[in-house]
Amino acid sequence: MPTELFSRRDAMRLASLFTAAGAAPLLRTRAAQAQAADAPLRIGYLPITDATPLLVAHNNGLFEAEGIRAEKPTLLRSWAQVIEAFLAGQVDVVHVLSPMAVWARFGSKAPIKVVAWNHMDGSALTVAPEINAVAELGGKTVAVPFWYSIHNVVLGMLLREAGLTPVTRRTGSPAPNEVNLVIMAPSDMVPALAAKRIAGYIVAEPFNAAAEAQGVGKVLRFTGDVWRDHACCLVLMNERDLESRPDWSQKVVNAIVKAQVWTRDHRAETAQLLSRDGANKYTPHPLPVLQKVLAPAEGDRAAYLASGAIRHADWSNRRIDFQPYPFPSYTEELVRRLKSTLVEGDRSFLEALDPAAAARELVDDRLVRRAIESVGGPSAFGNPEGWARTETIAV
Repeated sequence: MPTELFSRRDAMRLASLFTAAGAAPLLRTRAAQAQAADAPLRIGYLPITDATPLLVAHNNGLFEAEGIRAEKPTLLRSWAQVIEAFLAGQVDVVHVLSPMAVWARFGSKAPIKVVAWNHMDGSALTVAPEINAVAELGGKTVAVPFWYSIHNVVLGMLLREAGLTPVTRRTGSPAPNEVNLVIMAPSDMVPALAAKRIAGYIVAEPFNAAAEAQGVGKVLRFTGDVWRDHACCLVLMNERDLESRPDWSQKVVNAIVKAQVWTRDHRAETAQLLSRDGANKYTPHPLPVLQKVLAPAEGDRAAYLASGAIRHADWSNRRIDFQPYPFPSYTEELVRRLKSTLVEGDRSFLEALDPAAAARELVDDRLVRRAIESVGGPSAFGNPEGWARTETIAV
């Protein structure tokens, strides 16, 4: 397989950032910068649906409505760029994969806090049209966006349930009971699947919808049908901002929460504003692909139930949904699952991590609680009252 599709340079760069030594120069750069209380908000994002609340808040003037000046969000091309820009203080707020936040906090000792969830679900395992079951991936190669991703965690569950072992092989072919995992940039996944260089990939939207639209792949399973209402991307802020600019930080979170309320009620409009035809051209994706994710046709769900992409009809999950509260039970279970997930690199920090203690240290939910209460409480997002839930996982 051509090595240029592995995005290994980017993966190595990101891995170096998530070490104490690699992060130190960037953190010193941030520490030397003093942000004025009225400095404009700077957002960094990848052009995927994970960024939706940040982009909606900007497009709809929700930051300004809170009294905050906000620059146009900065489109970044890789997770390494997102993390580098955030650690160096070039941007104030970013969305990152939930396991990536665990790695940043405990692997590199970065002074970051999760202040909200950015979205739920919104990801899938997409495979070549001729593959009809996870077991048929044995002896083949599947791409993941990064080791520390909910995608890799869920894929590991699916493979083990099918009697398969995830491996990373630089040379040779995987055994019939193995699945070779490679890191690949999401934008490379659809063409790689079309060219038969991989048998499938698991990633955020709209790259699963794009494969469907182009007729080169099909959704074998939605991740939200394995881990119900799981977080995919989280909102990160720096501890220094939370401590030195508490009112400003609260207003930022208020706007993000209000953006999620608006998005839930305006899914078709959200697809339009995110598309390459939108006024701000936030992403390069065509409107029909984004509509399939955010405002799918009524018949889509029935088709996915028939194919087995959705097995838990009673969960009533949407393809992507929005709910900002960072439930501690999710972070705790995520840490447990990461301990048994195949990841490359130094994972020693994971072995010693206590799930409950990690959740308390990683997440600061004070701002998002206030923001949720200001829009009507948990019921505004279809949740029961209270700040706890039980994780539901069924492969």
